[in-house]
Amino acid sequence: MNITVLGAGAWGTAMAVQAATRHPTRLWARDAGQVARMQATRRNERYLREVELPPSLMLSADLHASVAHGEPGLIIVATPMSALREMLQTLPPGASVLWLCKGFQAGTGWLGHEVARAVRPQARSGVLSGPSFAQEVAAGRPTALVAASFDDSLCQQAVDAFHGDTLRIYTSNDPVGVEVGGAVKNVLSIATGIADGLQLGLNARAALITRGLAEMARLGVALGGRVETFMGLSGLGDLVLTATGDLSRNRRVGLLLAGGKALPDILRELGHVAEGVYSAGMVLQRARAAGIEMPITEVVVALLEGRVSPQDAVSALMRREARAEG
Repeated sequence: MNITVLGAGAWGTAMAVQAATRHPTRLWARDAGQVARMQATRRNERYLREVELPPSLMLSADLHASVAHGEPGLIIVATPMSALREMLQTLPPGASVLWLCKGFQAGTGWLGHEVARAVRPQARSGVLSGPSFAQEVAAGRPTALVAASFDDSLCQQAVDAFHGDTLRIYTSNDPVGVEVGGAVKNVLSIATGIADGLQLGLNARAALITRGLAEMARLGVALGGRVETFMGLSGLGDLVLTATGDLSRNRRVGLLLAGGKALPDILRELGHVAEGVYSAGMVLQRARAAGIEMPITEVVVALLEGRVSPQDAVSALMRREARAEG
């Protein structure tokens, strides 16, 4: 199977490394200079410097040729959510595509499947998500992901492409739930990073994760997802990883906000996209439109917009009236 990965960030590079061990794989980057450096060093020094690129992995800055390579097989879009629409518009109608990005599109508030429905309504498309740090996937550490699509044959294609000794691929026909989990967990991870940065303790972290999961599920079900999806890899699994793992960029944002750093300085220091920063407002927008209460998300948005301090955000949550858990 021919596989093309569009986007040579950490996550796209990691999946390309995995695919290249078994399939003819091409990794596309927008920056020709980056491609030249990767070809010379066989490393992605900017995003994944610890991992050597296998000799079989083809590298290219030619988008047309890269799409043509993957059209008979599988195309993986590994750009940030902000570029998903643009990437989908470049693909021919018959191409099979999965995206790795997690979040809501700025402006429209759409999830990936909603963007795809607008751009390529008849095409085979879906999402590949789950608890995973790029460094560990590229290094071949055991990881489990879920491929979700309304098209069962596309899910099976993802299994054929990536399932192996170190990477398990589960399948789901609930892309709505999978995408909501992948988007909302980034926002909740900022909240847990703030709590950890303020040294509020493990009790507070556990409470935030648990109540955050409830927020995630409420929104997901309102948007058409299934509640059981949020107990799986793309819900609880991804939330636990991103909220507690030291490699999490979104958690890092929360830690630094708690330490008093300004958000623009934090984003410059990270050097990578922290999707929760860009998705938080859209998550809240969709929740309000659906009549869903998301108090943790609300205080994260207020903090990112500079309307409250980390300490005030915590106080706002703790002052809420008592209620039944369910």
